[in-house]
Amino acid sequence: MIHARADLAQVRRLVVKIGSSLLADAASGIRQDVVDHLADELAALIEAGKQVVVVTSGSVALGRVRMGWVDRELTVHEKQAAAAIGQPKLMRAYGQAFARHGMSVAQMLLTKDDLRHRRRYLNASNTSETLFSAGVVPIVNENDTVVVSEIKFGDNDSLGALVSLVVDADLVVMLTDVSGLFDRNPTEHADARRIGIIQHLNEAHFAMAGDAGSAFGTGGMGSKLSAARVATRGGVAAAIISGKEPGALTRLLAGEDEGSLFLCGVDRQSKRQHWITEVLHAAGEIHVDAGAARALLEQGSSLLPVGVTAVEGVFDKGDCVEIIGPNGVIAKGLCNYTAEEMRRIMGHASSDIESILGFHDFSSVMHRDNLVLISDAS
Repeated sequence: MIHARADLAQVRRLVVKIGSSLLADAASGIRQDVVDHLADELAALIEAGKQVVVVTSGSVALGRVRMGWVDRELTVHEKQAAAAIGQPKLMRAYGQAFARHGMSVAQMLLTKDDLRHRRRYLNASNTSETLFSAGVVPIVNENDTVVVSEIKFGDNDSLGALVSLVVDADLVVMLTDVSGLFDRNPTEHADARRIGIIQHLNEAHFAMAGDAGSAFGTGGMGSKLSAARVATRGGVAAAIISGKEPGALTRLLAGEDEGSLFLCGVDRQSKRQHWITEVLHAAGEIHVDAGAARALLEQGSSLLPVGVTAVEGVFDKGDCVEIIGPNGVIAKGLCNYTAEEMRRIMGHASSDIESILGFHDFSSVMHRDNLVLISDAS
């Protein structure tokens, strides 16, 4: 685990996220020279024994250029069509760049829905392991051809952070057009100071981020900080560095003062907790009384049916739901009973479950191991 810059030399596996602002050009489409340069640096790291996953943006941007749709807002279906047009061009660019080093690439297209299902999550993990064993470079992108708002990662910074957990990486690096997080906008303030080490992300850092972005990119500095928080909670260090400065990634991994490094905090979550808080969509709500809320927040208890006061939504056994206390959301987790079963047993003692439902699978409606307190995840 990364606790200091000196630990970066020991990184075994890393995820490198490359944004549209670096790859796409409104006139020519793909910036093949940029892809070649990045592939040169990544190939050198691979030859040195490191395993690399590339998370890339750019398919929609390339499709927009090809279709002449750069200067207007696209509909959802036009964005999906642009992704379908641009994705082959994007993969061809990576394939050609890595082929110069005798390396093959593989395309992995994901949606958030893929990672919400444990089996698909594990399949993605197993596929990446197989590709590493075969010496193939995984190139990951969001499946924009089919994605809709309910399953969209939002930006590929978030995707990169989640992929770092899927592949059990040590580090996720976000390449962008600035050299890290600054205490103020460096394009407007000559005395802006780069923040080299961030021990623990807080609201002051987000206030520094502003709303930087580009004509092609959807993820500004704020989204990169959110991604860093997701990664570091899962035990993966994160870094933001310039993708325009030659050798920046190599210098970072050598432990030099490059970019902004976000260290793994003491509040890191288990992989299962991370999956629940960052990936799963809440299918419903369970409202609890003040006593149940205190038991969860102060005693680390499981949730019992006696403390449930209301159930909202339609969900099945094992689905993710939010627990709502008198003062708002307090936890998120996997429910042991369906929504209809919950409505029948809420307010009753655990000993009454069998007489009400005709079976008694669990004494708790949500076990402590399957829930994460929101106060721990904020």
